[in-house]
Amino acid sequence: MAVQKPTPIIVFDVNETLLDITTLEPLFERVFGDRALLREWFANLILYSQTMTLCGRYTPFGKLAAGTLRMLASVHQVALAASDIDDLQARMGNMPAHPDVLPALNGLRDAGFRLVTLSNSASGASPSALERAGLATFFERSFSVETVKKFKPAAQTYQMVSRELNVELADLLVVACHFWDTAGAQAAGCLGALLTRPYNAPLLIDEMPLPDLMAPELGDLAEQIIQRWGGPA
Repeated sequence: MAVQKPTPIIVFDVNETLLDITTLEPLFERVFGDRALLREWFANLILYSQTMTLCGRYTPFGKLAAGTLRMLASVHQVALAASDIDDLQARMGNMPAHPDVLPALNGLRDAGFRLVTLSNSASGASPSALERAGLATFFERSFSVETVKKFKPAAQTYQMVSRELNVELADLLVVACHFWDTAGAQAAGCLGALLTRPYNAPLLIDEMPLPDLMAPELGDLAEQIIQRWGGPA
């Protein structure tokens, strides 16, 4: 008889995976005259978060977000006011959930899966971004990389979750719409499920592992998870 693999605890990334960062676009339209620059800013935010970790340094994600916005303004020779930084931080704290999130989380919770989050964002005063988006009650724990002061995809971030939950890394399924996140999770010993939202795709080279699961929409990914593990016995 085949041995049934343990049902994993699902670890959700937050920004862009659950929460819709396109709601920041009006800021970039107003400041730069081009809402598409949101993607340049976000790519730099992730690049320099990982750079800080490689350099052995740390600053909260919100401060890094403001710093990369100032850098982008300098590159594009745009004057940035203090109120623009305030606008960015307010919008980052009030991003809504993607339309496919609530049905998918309901399905996974009804199937009996344990759900947690792991975010690059620092924990803050209540209400949190997840609370404002109406998602917080789905998750038994919300983890932040500030605990280890290293940004994803550093192995220590996933190790921290496994340690806090008292499970093996192989018992964690990391769900994210960023390939660097699922690849980092898999390298650390977790399972990885990639959500290919717009602007996100796997890197198809031999040296990088494909995600264990992959889908363009969170409902489809949730169905794959339920079909594969069926929830706890």
